[in-house]
Amino acid sequence: MSVAIITGSCGLVGSEACIFLAKKGFKIVGIDNNLRKRFFGKEGSTIWVRKKLQIEINKYEHYNIDIRNLDSLKKIFKKYKKNIKFIIHSAAQPSHDFAKNNTKIDFEVNALGTLNLLRLTEKYCRNAPFIHMSTNKVYGDNPNKLKLKEKKSRWDIDDRLYKNGINENFSIDNCTHSFFGVSKIYSDFIAQEYGKNNKLNTGIFRAGCITGPNHSGAKLHGFLSFLIKSCLKKKSYNIIGYKGKQVRDNIHSLDLVNCFWEFYKNPKKGEIYNIGGGTYSNCSILEAINIIENITKLKIKIKYDNKNRIGDHIWYVSDLKKFKKDFPNWKQKYNSFKIIKELIETNKNYFDKS
Repeated sequence: MSVAIITGSCGLVGSEACIFLAKKGFKIVGIDNNLRKRFFGKEGSTIWVRKKLQIEINKYEHYNIDIRNLDSLKKIFKKYKKNIKFIIHSAAQPSHDFAKNNTKIDFEVNALGTLNLLRLTEKYCRNAPFIHMSTNKVYGDNPNKLKLKEKKSRWDIDDRLYKNGINENFSIDNCTHSFFGVSKIYSDFIAQEYGKNNKLNTGIFRAGCITGPNHSGAKLHGFLSFLIKSCLKKKSYNIIGYKGKQVRDNIHSLDLVNCFWEFYKNPKKGEIYNIGGGTYSNCSILEAINIIENITKLKIKIKYDNKNRIGDHIWYVSDLKKFKKDFPNWKQKYNSFKIIKELIETNKNYFDKS
């Protein structure tokens, strides 16, 4: 039986991948020790997702281990080495706010954890496609240097060169990165190197905002998920910086996992892809709140913190041209409206019209 190893298996991307690949006939080996609870507190815990996976997937085996622990990981790879056909590495410390005050654990989880997995893949299953979840934060604040124009509810690009979004040739140098961005640069580059230099089938996906119903959104991470929970529960939201007009492209976790599947069928060696909602699915914070108000008929009270977050993007939209060229069968199914509507339905337990 084909085995898929999925790190961060109880996170948003990992859990979506577990469900998707189980339907494809894979035995799922999930690795997740719920460090997210340590990063973000109780609201960031993924225990509920683990229980859901264990109920819904017959061929799911869970390992509560830390990806920084090479010996523990090695036991798993040795156990399944003859059957490992796919590795999806989505475990990470994902917040630049948390990383600022916790640089050691941030670097160890993101950098060392990725190196451990690549070393074991090379030793035990070098032909298995390896997906590494990177981030658009590797570009630091360089996107903020683009020519932008301010509109009523959003910032927008004012440069024809980037009208379709930011592509993979965009510079990561000469800018301010968050500490999270720096640790992810290492993991991004080492995954590229194991592909280009050591000839592993590695795909590096530099994602924008990923969201979906399994997102344990928290204040420090999970833009749309946390925004919707806050709006439904508190009927208010605290906007940090840029007047709430900062734009994010939003990709649904199922659309993203379908990207992984296309890569699995036709893998490359050390290839990078900017991946997100692109021009098809993006919105500002103000626009997201407006959509929530229109769907729920709630009136959301907005509070503003005028201090911008270091390394935060004012406008970021992914150019999907390269991925679509390499994998023309992939199609997006979710735009921002459809994503928000689904998240509202998923979080309706927060919804109190009284």
